[in-house]
Amino acid sequence: MRLSRRFAPVFAAVALVLAVPHDAMPHPRAGGVSQGSRPAGGDTAGPPAVPQPFGAECRTVVSGSHVVAYCHNPYVGTDRVALHVECARWWDIDTDSDPVEVGPAMTVRLTGRCWEEIRTVWITHEE
Repeated sequence: MRLSRRFAPVFAAVALVLAVPHDAMPHPRAGGVSQGSRPAGGDTAGPPAVPQPFGAECRTVVSGSHVVAYCHNPYVGTDRVALHVECARWWDIDTDSDPVEVGPAMTVRLTGRCWEEIRTVWITHEE
């Protein structure tokens, strides 16, 4: 009887591991598959393509009615960024800049303004 109490946590852990559904198990790494363990059906398709990181990192500075945005692209692909400024006053015209290409390892400066206060500023990205 004493032996079963000592191993009760071990039995519980084994029962939990065996009770885990198959979908919750981690997938094997693609590099860990050897040639001998490939399916016999001749499936030579590789693993699905991993999406590459994309998008310039932007920071904005609002000073009164002026806004300046600096966007730096640390990735290989080119990003197109545009600055959008929404003004606080109903009669003030909101502005959208033309998209600017930000190449790899480049930094661009975008500026915008309102006549009075600025309500919201955001940057959009295109690939």
